[in-house]
Formats: sequence, structure tokens, C-alpha cells
Amino acid sequence: MKLDDERESRNLEDRRGQGGGGGGGGGMGGGARIGGLGLVAVVVLSLIFGVDPGVVLSTLEGGGAPAPQSQTAPSQAARTPPAEDAAARFVSRVLASTEDVWTAEFATQQRRYEAPRLVLFSGSAASGCGTAQSAMGPFYCPNDRRVYLDLAFFRDLAQRMGAPGDFAQAYVIAHEVGHHVQNLLGLLGGGRDNAASVRTELQADCLAGFWAHRADQMRRILEAGDIEEGLAAAAAVGDDRLQQQARGHVVPESFTHGSSAQRIRALKTGLAGTNSGVCLGRG
Repeated sequence: MKLDDERESRNLEDRRGQGGGGGGGGGMGGGARIGGLGLVAVVVLSLIFGVDPGVVLSTLEGGGAPAPQSQTAPSQAARTPPAEDAAARFVSRVLASTEDVWTAEFATQQRRYEAPRLVLFSGSAASGCGTAQSAMGPFYCPNDRRVYLDLAFFRDLAQRMGAPGDFAQAYVIAHEVGHHVQNLLGLLGGGRDNAASVRTELQADCLAGFWAHRADQMRRILEAGDIEEGLAAAAAVGDDRLQQQARGHVVPESFTHGSSAQRIRALKTGLAGTNSGVCLGRG
């Protein structure tokens, strides 16, 4: 990706090294417990991109939906990443690109885009949806309209799941911002059953693809091989592939994010879209 000359977002919060916990209710999973092989499963399933990481823990523990969380906003003071922190600055530039794309797209519908904040953390951090933990992977919290990301996730994405590359990382960010777009449009919270969750996640994949398409039109940010990196990442985080790796077998009725084929198809739909309506059922 060609982002070196692009602007950085003012909506990045760097909380790395500050610790976390508490802050938004009784934890992400509503009492879920992790241990032994379950922890290994969470490390693998952390590569699923989701609105609420508690869904992952609930699925692994065989429990129900996560407990409601307080909407109390985190209190840590935000810091901007240092200039020599290339990974953080890359995240900041991708976030800025999503701001530009969605501001323009919302304007075509006579709407005002309110950008989310993205929180970088290490280990754990307080969020409006409970305690963010690295093992849960990146997620979007609708309560405080923030995306939470531990940069160690990108190492796992490349090394554990075989999906390296800067566009694979950008896809992760754009997917979570896609959940924010859904939130602004009133498309989140439409049910907690698995089928509804899959629809929500595939739509966020599509919105991530649309971002990439429109950002490239605006700024020519894509390079040879980028799209292939994104499609490889989408395949890597399909429920079927993750379940096969974690359990040795696949249970389709338990899918919450969609199969590899579905996620690839959703991303491709967005990449080919002339407007976001192709993802929202309006195009």
C-alpha cells in the first residue's frame, strides 16, 4: 500500500503501556472462563473480527449471549504514537483514509459522518464494552464508538494464520470501521442469533472492500498484490477454517462470522462496488 505520504488521523488513542481492566462492566464475556485448550482456541479465534468479543468467549464456553455492559467511557488520557513507531503510524494513516472515504460517502446521502476513535493497547484496556484483552482480537465497541486493537494481532495474522501484508492489516481496521458505519446507520443490534451475526460480519467485510475501492479511486493507494493479501486474510478468518484448526472439525450451524468462501465473496462485492449501497442492500 502507498500510504507514506498520506495524512494521519487525529482519532488515534495510544494507550499502550497504560494497563487496563474494569471500566465498562464485569468483563467482556459476561462470566466466561478461559483455560487450558480453551485459551489456545481463543488465540486462534481471536483472528475473527467481531463487534463483541464476548460472543467468541460465549461460543467457546457454550454459554449464552454476553452480559450487557456499562456505557461508561474509558478514562485513560490519549497519547499519539511516536514518530518512529511505523506500525502505529500505518494504523493512523489507514484510519485517516477510512475517515476520508466515509465522510465523502455519507455526504452523497446528505448525512454527516462521525468518525470513530481507534485505541491502541497492549495486553488489556478498559472499554465501554468491558475489558479489552489481546487474546480477543480487534473489535468495535458501539457503546463508546471506539475500535480496540493490540498491534500484536498483526503478528498473529501473519505468522499463525498465514495472512501477511499491509493490506491484510488494513482490511482488519476497515472491517472494524465498517461496524462503526453500521452503528451510525442503525444496522447493529438487530439480533444475537448466529444467522444475524453472520450477516452483520459479512456486511462489514463488504464495507471494508468498498473502502479499499473508493480509497484507491481517491488516492491510488493500492499496489500489486494488495487485493490478494486482503482475500487471503478474509479466507484465513472464515469460521470453517478457524474451527477446523481449533477443533479438528467444522460445525456450520455455530458460525458467527461466515465461511472463508462467504467472507471472500463479501470482500469482493465491496471491492467491485461503485457505492456503499452494494453492501447495504441499496445498490
